[in-house]
Amino acid sequence: MEAKETIRLYDQNAYETEFEAEVVACEEITGKDKKSYEVILDQTLFFPEEGGQSPDMGTINDMEVRDVQIRDQVIRHTMDEPIAVGTKVKGKVDWQHRFYNMQQHTGEHIFSGIVHNRFGYDNVGFHLSDSVVTMDFNGVIPAEELNDIEDEVNLAIAKNLPVEVTYPSKEELKDLDYRSKIEIEGQVRIVTIPGYDVCACCAPHVKHTGEIGMLKVMSMQNYKGGVRISILCGFRALEAFRQKAEIITELMTQFSTNQEALVDNVVKLKNNSQNYKTQLAEAKQELMDYKIAALPTDIDNAVLFEQDLDTPIMRAVVNKLVEKYKRVSALFVGDDESGYNFIIGSQNADCRLIAAALKNKLEARGGGSNVMVQGSVKADKAAIQRVLDDILEV
Repeated sequence: MEAKETIRLYDQNAYETEFEAEVVACEEITGKDKKSYEVILDQTLFFPEEGGQSPDMGTINDMEVRDVQIRDQVIRHTMDEPIAVGTKVKGKVDWQHRFYNMQQHTGEHIFSGIVHNRFGYDNVGFHLSDSVVTMDFNGVIPAEELNDIEDEVNLAIAKNLPVEVTYPSKEELKDLDYRSKIEIEGQVRIVTIPGYDVCACCAPHVKHTGEIGMLKVMSMQNYKGGVRISILCGFRALEAFRQKAEIITELMTQFSTNQEALVDNVVKLKNNSQNYKTQLAEAKQELMDYKIAALPTDIDNAVLFEQDLDTPIMRAVVNKLVEKYKRVSALFVGDDESGYNFIIGSQNADCRLIAAALKNKLEARGGGSNVMVQGSVKADKAAIQRVLDDILEV
């Protein structure tokens, strides 16, 4: 499909949401589930997935735009239905989604500019989705510096600075100190936030920093010799903290305490839970010891079916059975509905033969050595017992 470079209306005015255009190409896309179509317009307000940012959402002739991509400077809109070439169409961009993305991206520029100015680090990875913004810096930022950087970003937001978009000539670019993650061919678009950042960028931005509302650092982790920092800005930050406030409020209700005591209560609950788990495991082990002691001694094989035993207890049980019986000791834990986990051990028999029989007849999974195997089988107790009876000749 050949088409001229798409006119990018969002570069002219990122605040426009409706536009008219003409379809210059439409091609069917072969997919796994259903047909879709790649529609190319002579001009568009839809920002494509580019520079680490998710694409705009919206409609063309009241039909949903599923995706927006750019290749060879041509913007392609993915639609469920075809639109004939030459058709005059009306497009509408989802303003809330666009504006929320603008808040995130301009906030990221301020943050990255401050990090670059303070530490000399570059933003070498950027991802802006509908739920998170991540930035990868090629150097380590001390955790104690994060709050200070966050404060400086929010001060820049409060100043309501103009966000300037320019298209310098090649000669002007030579003397301009600006950030850029990649080599750019053709006209370079520069986004400047006075006193904080100068960066090459293709995405829509707010006109003034005050429109960002706020920026909040959500997390930081070590990543490829540097750090990955997650942020949220504006209304997405507000929604994230509404959710956190709801969780905290519910926890306060459940624990009948205030916010300051929540962590202590959770730690106490965790410790109690671990103590109960330990006590329960000890009780289960003691019960299994009684069961093993009660088993007859005039047999060569021992097969037990139990419910709700952890793997360490299963191993301990089988080890004790192997000491007591000279041929095969098997423990199956589970139920007929969901299946069983098993461990089989022996001092004299080859346990791999039993595992193979379970696999061949019941499609069991697992493996091990000649002295012990373990795995799982989706079958009922009666079917398992029949296989064991055949191979053990009980």
